[in-house]
Amino acid sequence: MALSVAACGKAGDGGKGGGDGRTIGLLLPENKTTRYETFDRPLITKKIQALCPDCEVKYNNADQDTQNQKKQFDALITQGVKVIILDPVDYKATRSWVNRAAKQGVKVIAYDRLAEGEISAYVSYDNEKIGRLQGEALVKALGDRAADSNVVMINGSPTDANAPFFKKGAHSVLDKQVKKVVYEQDIPDWSSDEANKKMSAAIDALGKDGFQGVYSANDGMAGGIITALRQQGIKVPVGGQDSELAGLQRVLRGDQAFTIYKQIQPQADTTAEIAVRLLKGRQIDALAPARVDSLSGEVKGIPAKLYDARVVTKDNIAATILKDKVYRASQLCTGDTKAACAAAGIK
Repeated sequence: MALSVAACGKAGDGGKGGGDGRTIGLLLPENKTTRYETFDRPLITKKIQALCPDCEVKYNNADQDTQNQKKQFDALITQGVKVIILDPVDYKATRSWVNRAAKQGVKVIAYDRLAEGEISAYVSYDNEKIGRLQGEALVKALGDRAADSNVVMINGSPTDANAPFFKKGAHSVLDKQVKKVVYEQDIPDWSSDEANKKMSAAIDALGKDGFQGVYSANDGMAGGIITALRQQGIKVPVGGQDSELAGLQRVLRGDQAFTIYKQIQPQADTTAEIAVRLLKGRQIDALAPARVDSLSGEVKGIPAKLYDARVVTKDNIAATILKDKVYRASQLCTGDTKAACAAAGIK
């Protein structure tokens, strides 16, 4: 994967190009979550170049700054780029940008997170279902104690269009199958540090025995949460999402109960193919057979492709993450994770 990143990085950084019908813009939201730079960017770039060898990808990362992303988006329009893949920092803020682009004949594909405005396609996952999977996995981790367990919920960023779906899906399970959600916070920018602080606040408010499990919307925040729990000598099931390397290692060591595995390559490949087809004026119906509405309800029937995800525990890491070559055993089984890998039969 490191070689893949290196191979794709130069082409993905832009250079010459513009309104010549060969350039596709790629705007990703942040680099705190390791997936974007490690997987999404190189995979999308590689697929675009395979489908259209003469095409160029103009890439920028917003570093979790909405105004920075707006400038990047506006610059692509000024340069004459006719297709933009957009993973928004703040989905509500994109409405005016995307509508202005549409008036100029620019096609915008919402990638991973739904954006507001007249977008041409949306490629992501069934995010409410992912929330349900998280809730169900936490209930399973609680076992026979679930019905009598209090749960803390640490949700994702309010500006991320996916976060409300994760929350809704998780609540649909937890509200019925645990005793009570006793503390709940949304975390701006998916900040691990802020998740750590909120978990510490929850411990102060509830006491060490006031909860029996923690829902974390992603792996990055789970890391901060688990640190806060460990500092207080608390051991309860904590879930996550994204199958980040550090999260998978925590799962193997038993520090984290589970994560959610979303196959990024199919999502990236489909998005790249839609972008090339739109650039060439071709139909995308076969690639985006579903229809969704924007969260505001202003835009109806957006062509979409929504992928499924899977719960990953230490019992099926080999059959999922290693089988799909997301990471190698040599990457997972380092440092204090070596013994856990051996116990799990991972070599």
